[in-house]
Amino acid sequence: MTFATSIVWFRLDLRLADNPALHAAVNSGGTVVPVFIWSPAEEDPWPPGAASRWWLHQSLKSLEASLRARGSRLVIRKGPTLAAMQLLVRETGATAVFWNRRYEPALIARDTNVQQALLADGVPVVNFNSALLYEPWEIKNSSGKPFQVFTPFWRACLAKKTEFRLLPRPKRIPTPTRMPESLPLAALGLEPKFDWAAGFREAWCVGEAGAAAELKNFLSESVQDYQTHRDRPGLRGTSRLSPHLHFGEISPRQIWMAAWRRRNAAAESYLRQLIWREFAHHLVYHFPRTTDEPLRPAFAKFPWRKDAVALRAWQRGRTGFPIVDAGMRELWTTGWMHNRVRMIAASFLVKDLLIPWQDGARWFWDTLVDADLANNTLGWQWVAGCGADAAPYFRIFNPVTQGLRFDPDGNYVRRFVPELRHLDGAAAHQPWTTTDGLAHGYPERIVDHAVEREESLARYSALRG
Repeated sequence: MTFATSIVWFRLDLRLADNPALHAAVNSGGTVVPVFIWSPAEEDPWPPGAASRWWLHQSLKSLEASLRARGSRLVIRKGPTLAAMQLLVRETGATAVFWNRRYEPALIARDTNVQQALLADGVPVVNFNSALLYEPWEIKNSSGKPFQVFTPFWRACLAKKTEFRLLPRPKRIPTPTRMPESLPLAALGLEPKFDWAAGFREAWCVGEAGAAAELKNFLSESVQDYQTHRDRPGLRGTSRLSPHLHFGEISPRQIWMAAWRRRNAAAESYLRQLIWREFAHHLVYHFPRTTDEPLRPAFAKFPWRKDAVALRAWQRGRTGFPIVDAGMRELWTTGWMHNRVRMIAASFLVKDLLIPWQDGARWFWDTLVDADLANNTLGWQWVAGCGADAAPYFRIFNPVTQGLRFDPDGNYVRRFVPELRHLDGAAAHQPWTTTDGLAHGYPERIVDHAVEREESLARYSALRG
């Protein structure tokens, strides 16, 4: 079908390559108006956090440069989305609107409303799957219901489809003679007024080119050791593609096909993590209440503590447990945390401090550059033992033994906890055992892990009846 002028509504698909909505609009034969609409209130109760906003600013700047290189530019507006879109339709005379789907509960409702209103105005809407390998409703168990356990979900995905066709990046984007006015990117207020993002800039190359480079580096330098190195925070053993994936600077299909071609155990181990991401979106689509409530209703009655002092110590990396504190400081400095350390830090919050998982999820949401509602929800409920495919309630990570096992030389701890840089190996994870371990301002442990482990087990056992 040919459209004289099409609007492409960019959201979390901030790339030109393998972008179904952009590809379809360009190939429809008419001119194309790329649009981004900022309306965070429509994402309540989970509007983008501070770290996500910083990344979004850089990613939109990168997208704008890519569009200009192809003869186009990005039109930026503020919401409400429906009013902004209807105005853009009038200004451009657009005869169709293209976008790639999102799957968060609030945005499914918002997008449905926008689509219905545009259709009522006589404007066709065409949308696509850009963010996932499989639509959440495509993968079902033998009873036709959604999965709640990962391994059979993984097998079902592999049985469905493992080869994907990638769409090319458009060489040129046909542009109307008169493009509508655009707000300057700075008008969205995404960057912090107080510049706390210096560490972010050092850690990341934001944008589609940065995502491609990260994938290339991972596949050429790290994937072969992924199975053995992915749990070692002191090594560069993971892909670090999560923020690029979240903002759609690279598609899961691009990553899947690049790794799938290797067909070895290391690549398969990595691809399982990509399917874990699919599983998270599958769950939040079918069980939307889980963004704030436990999937297992009985856990709504769990006797959590309210301890603002302990929560603050955890947030600032001042718990007295080095591997936990290193992770929380890595998060504060770079906007990211190694996945193994995320599990250790989360376990410490919910099972040592007995603070609600929702408090941890909110902190991660505000401070992670890869804050993704589906992944964040699944991860925290997994650690808390109240969600799908949850860890057994009696699995409680010992922060000392976890540190000794996965950071045996103490390099990771010393990198992010300067008070412990004078300690080597095991001492970096147990500074209280040396005469000068706490001499440089590192705090005493805020809890006794052995005592809190027994208390946590008792509370979980009582809940299970």
